[in-house]
Amino acid sequence: MEDTRWLTDEEQQVWRRLVHLVTVLPAALDAQLQRDARLTHFEYLVLAILSETPGRSRRMTDLAGLVNGSQSRLSHLVGRLERRGLIHRERSTEDRRGSVAVLTEAGWAAVVAAAPGHVAHVRSLVFDQLTPEQVRRLGDTLAAMLDRIAPADSCPGPTNPC
Repeated sequence: MEDTRWLTDEEQQVWRRLVHLVTVLPAALDAQLQRDARLTHFEYLVLAILSETPGRSRRMTDLAGLVNGSQSRLSHLVGRLERRGLIHRERSTEDRRGSVAVLTEAGWAAVVAAAPGHVAHVRSLVFDQLTPEQVRRLGDTLAAMLDRIAPADSCPGPTNPC
């Protein structure tokens, strides 16, 4: 116990705020997307990643890594999105063993319809109360934390936004 580097009072306060944020933010994002687009945030994230990928398709294993979800969770989610006509699966042309999730035209339309409200909500929750300097510092802080926790190639998006 003597070697433990305990958090300072300030670090403890910041840590508790961060834990609270990562707890309440997903629920707030889910509530808006479910109300306005009948999508969960996880569903929206999958559709958005596919919409930004050339060919609007990704290997299921790659997609699971990008959304930080298990293969099983992603498979169930893609099944639900398939039943709604937003995604379809096909065999990989590379090895014929893997599956590829492909965004349908209806899926594209769903992302296009949901994006403006989602972006407005994200702006309202995260950015509107911050100055440009605070946004830059937050970006730098998150990048430093992600460098320690998640490799850069695990970040979603076509140009590695992490």
